[in-house]
Amino acid sequence: MKIALAGGGAFGEKHLDGLKNIDDVEVVSLVGRTQDKTQAMADKYGIGHATTNYEEMLEIDEVDAVILCTPTQMHADQAIKAMDAGKHVEVEIPMADSWADAKAVDAKQKETGLVCMAGHTRRFNPSHQYVKNRIDAGEFNILSMDVETFFFRRENKNAKGEPRSWTDHLLWHHSAHTIDIFQYMTGAKVVKANILQGPKHPDLGIAMDQSIQMKTDKGQILTLALSFNNDGPLGTFFRYIGDTATYIARYDDLVDGREEAIDLSVVDVPSNNGIELQDREFISAIREGREPNSSVAQVLDCYRVIGELAESLEQQDGWS
Repeated sequence: MKIALAGGGAFGEKHLDGLKNIDDVEVVSLVGRTQDKTQAMADKYGIGHATTNYEEMLEIDEVDAVILCTPTQMHADQAIKAMDAGKHVEVEIPMADSWADAKAVDAKQKETGLVCMAGHTRRFNPSHQYVKNRIDAGEFNILSMDVETFFFRRENKNAKGEPRSWTDHLLWHHSAHTIDIFQYMTGAKVVKANILQGPKHPDLGIAMDQSIQMKTDKGQILTLALSFNNDGPLGTFFRYIGDTATYIARYDDLVDGREEAIDLSVVDVPSNNGIELQDREFISAIREGREPNSSVAQVLDCYRVIGELAESLEQQDGWS
């Protein structure tokens, strides 16, 4: 299978590291913002074609599928263009930064019948898969979730601490991981959601702290705290509080409520890297002609909820 990757930043590199572990897959084109850096990364990974022109890449007939690791604001438009060009698409989280654009991506997937999935990586991390397996086996039922998403990002920098050309967003990007996994794990629909946020950064123009609360139609609740001001342990930490246990997931590690490690070897996966497992699902779905886990259709309701929260913030700004 011939893959093109757009976005040669920190997350693009994570995908390239994962893809090299998957049999019969070749990355044949890399799209980036500047030619020199894009060519340097292409040379590092043995990719034959490097360009700054996304449309040029889409014209390459041998490209079967595109993985989008570009700035958030470009995701929906680029995903739609790729499907129009007959390419399957994996778009990194978030797949859009508006409810209207999310629905447009979903509509284009239905129109073309191509595989289109969003990079909701938490569905693939072995730590979360362990909890999901217990839920599916009827051994664990979520009563509530308490989640912290904490970073220290007062400048436009990526996950490697390098400067970037766009501004990240707590609501449309980082909360999407949690809102989706909350509905995925509970098998329920969010029917009530509230949000508060702190002051906007004078240069970045975004709120640096947010608090979100949700409730499902089954009664489970979610409390989510997000911050770009946290100069402490960085990352997202999920506490699953259930009827038979408490679990705390930290990326690919899982402990119980007493901080005792959970053996994840029972999760039958070829890697403990969530990004690689996500890419494996994308490629398998294309080869098998099926809907992937984390398909656009499956994650769409997450963006409905975020859209409602964004609208609530607009109303709050009107009151201030």
